[in-house]
Amino acid sequence: MDSQRNILLIALALVSFMLFNQWQAAKNPAPAAQQAQSSSTLPAPSFADELDPAPGQQAASAKTITVTTDVLTLSIDTVGGDVITANLNEYAAELESEETFVLLQNEQGHQFIAQSGLVGPQGIDLSSTNRPAYSVSADSFNLADGQDEVRIPLTYQANGLEYTKTFIVKRGSYAIDVEYDVVNKSGNNATFGMYAHLRQSVVDAGGSLTMPTYRGGAYSTEDTRYKKYSFDDMQDRNLSLNLANGQGWAAMIQHYFATAWIPRNEPGTNLYTRVIGNLGDIGVRMPNKTIADGDSANFKATLWVGPKLQSDMAEVAPNLDLVVDYGWLWFIAKPLHTLLSFIQGIVSNWGIAIICLTFIVRGAMYPLTKAQYTSMAKMRMLQPKLQAMRERIGDDRQRMSQEMMELYKKEKVNPLGGCLPILLQMPIFIALYWALMESVELRHSPFFGWITDLSAQDPYYILPLLMGASMFLIQKMSPTTVTDPMQQKIMTFMPVMFTFFFLFFPSGLVLYWLVSNIVTLIQQTLIYKALEKKGLHSK
Repeated sequence: MDSQRNILLIALALVSFMLFNQWQAAKNPAPAAQQAQSSSTLPAPSFADELDPAPGQQAASAKTITVTTDVLTLSIDTVGGDVITANLNEYAAELESEETFVLLQNEQGHQFIAQSGLVGPQGIDLSSTNRPAYSVSADSFNLADGQDEVRIPLTYQANGLEYTKTFIVKRGSYAIDVEYDVVNKSGNNATFGMYAHLRQSVVDAGGSLTMPTYRGGAYSTEDTRYKKYSFDDMQDRNLSLNLANGQGWAAMIQHYFATAWIPRNEPGTNLYTRVIGNLGDIGVRMPNKTIADGDSANFKATLWVGPKLQSDMAEVAPNLDLVVDYGWLWFIAKPLHTLLSFIQGIVSNWGIAIICLTFIVRGAMYPLTKAQYTSMAKMRMLQPKLQAMRERIGDDRQRMSQEMMELYKKEKVNPLGGCLPILLQMPIFIALYWALMESVELRHSPFFGWITDLSAQDPYYILPLLMGASMFLIQKMSPTTVTDPMQQKIMTFMPVMFTFFFLFFPSGLVLYWLVSNIVTLIQQTLIYKALEKKGLHSK
């Protein structure tokens, strides 16, 4: 086994990896919008009869208020008290754009809003077109300098009941607390419970072979830490899960950003999904409370609407940080991201952090790399003996295998020694791929010169071309035992194929592979010089 065959292993692993990504994306397609269906034809969640799911237009808004903090700009419809738009003030819509990224929106053809209300015998959110019109003291609320929190109370009265729906926003936070305070002066008991769901138009998530993305539902319960639930899943079967201890959340996620409703310590909460027409809902329905005449009650949930910031999300709810989906190699990707973030905190440039990370990873693997080249050199020295053995034994494969193993044992050669480093490097490569793909911190992060976004492909393809050239140099420097003309042509074509694939990878990942190749060239030179002194290296 030599380094050129290692290149073939890398190619096979890379192609398999991309095909696996595409298969994963195909498992969770976003279906085309469906025609509106009668609610009676839908497998209903436990509260479906309480809130009319008709997909008709919501009642005309009495007023829309604006809430502005340092990180969020929200629009809240006073009819129902829904969050109908959310702009992320610190994230640009596009690279070098002056417009901020819009996460929630209520546009014709694409709706993505956060709804919440009270349902039950005395519920006030009776249907999608019959919801309370709240009163509010101002048209806009701003987090002033030096202020850490703003409370936005919306009030409503009906049938002797006083309702106050309060939004609580905090400085530097993407978590919004939503509280209902209800005072019963009706002369009778009043029973109702809170629901909160995310409603989004069913749209195609997009993505590509080299950069697959997911847009759809996800949830967490005490039994399932994290699970995706796509629009396709919602159409096949409405989800209805009981949160016995009240711990869990329901979310809509997309590339780099997430929105989630988190109930607050409400045992018996129901987590549900449904699809009505071309709209998909995922949310939570908290259990009813009965308020005696003269008493009051409080209902509370938290809405996360923002980027996938792992440390912040972990503080808001258990397992919410898992929406940063590192795939099946999460146990490698997460430490890599932590190390990368630590380095970036020192060097203040994500590209330099990636270069430093590459040197650390390859430095840690140096003993294995040295063993690889030493094994390859010994294998080359055994080639004359192996050839003589083949001529002597002929087609007796069993005898040939036995004598080869005896020869390897006698000469202290591990025939698989050349494979181990590459087998270890591929999981690191795949894990880093997901770490870079899922890290919102790298979104629109520049390196130097023409690389203005490490999460996007190189606009001029310079890094992929340099990567291909470095791979070609590695191939030329590596002695080979391959004599078959077809295999030689395949090996020669490998750098070209890799260059083509890497044209479409995020530039941060290409930078990692380029620097890794440069480190390989340096290590090869040093190791071969040492082997030549020992008389082991020969072409």
